Amino acid sequence: MCSYIVEKATLVGSAAKGRKGWMRIDTANVYYDHPYYSTLDHVLAVDFTNEGEGGRDRLAVELSAASARALVERILAALASGEAAHGLAAPARIAAVAAE
Repeated sequence: MCSYIVEKATLVGSAAKGRKGWMRIDTANVYYDHPYYSTLDHVLAVDFTNEGEGGRDRLAVELSAASARALVERILAALASGEAAHGLAAPARIAAVAAE
């Protein structure tokens, strides 16, 4: 059974390259459910859209749970090392998540 539970994130300063070329995105819809395309039973799906322009176009990814977790770890590592290299303090929330 599909849960249709979607976590929505507002994005700032974003662009994605889709089938029509580069597009602005302002929203990420994230959910764990049955895939549209993947052959896996369940996936973490992320749909990047521009709701400000009607949300008709999207860039989507479907990842296994293990791949999604590995990606989250690498994103947090890249933020931490990048902020350290540029002399920026990591927000407390990101540091707390990285420590888990």
